[in-house]
Amino acid sequence: MSGHNKWSTIKHKKAATDAKRGKIYTRIVKEIILAAKSGGGDADTNPRLRTAILAAKAANMPRENIERAVKRGTGEIEGASYEEITYEGYGHNGVGIVVDVMTDNKNRTVAELRHTFSKYGGNLAESGAVSWNFELKGFFNVPAAGLDEEEFMMQALEAGADDVEMGEEFFDIYTSPTEFHTVLGNMEALGFPIENAELTRVPKTTVNADDVAPKLMKLIDMLEDLDDVQKVYANFEFSDEVMAELNQD
Repeated sequence: MSGHNKWSTIKHKKAATDAKRGKIYTRIVKEIILAAKSGGGDADTNPRLRTAILAAKAANMPRENIERAVKRGTGEIEGASYEEITYEGYGHNGVGIVVDVMTDNKNRTVAELRHTFSKYGGNLAESGAVSWNFELKGFFNVPAAGLDEEEFMMQALEAGADDVEMGEEFFDIYTSPTEFHTVLGNMEALGFPIENAELTRVPKTTVNADDVAPKLMKLIDMLEDLDDVQKVYANFEFSDEVMAELNQD
């Protein structure tokens, strides 16, 4: 999972920025709607909905907003009909980029993605061009403050985690997709606070992008700013020096 820990660090910072922009609520609402639509409105029997509600609570979304989104998903309240689509493309240095979207207008979304990739130095690719290099994983964080690294890692692995990585502020925990919610429940039962729980795409191999870091991050930022985009994944790798420069921005 080389490189993903650094990508996670950037995402932690971006999460706060997105929250200030108000975009995170829109993305979470869409996820709740689709989760409820596909698996029902009971979070106890719908793992995807449970994860979406965890994200909503972490973002301090009001309870009434969550309940309204669930009802839209189950059809109790009318609203826009969304579909999930995954697009693929390339960034600078041949970095592979996967974009998950939820949209009520596919033609609009494709046009916006193609324009953004082209304008900021990338290009949209055919389905399957880069997704083969990403593995679906369960992923969540636990704040590292006050925890013994070795002891925590042992507890996480015993709880069913596939891998644990130590970051500057968080432990990053990875699971298989099928065991994701089981491991989440086990860690919660042990009393650990869970943050940023999601199914994510982890690159199998990475591409060094030190020489194009600002341009590449600009492309990713602009893709994430599109209204229909839920998540963006990329298989880049930055050195510690470049990471330090980016964190100062």
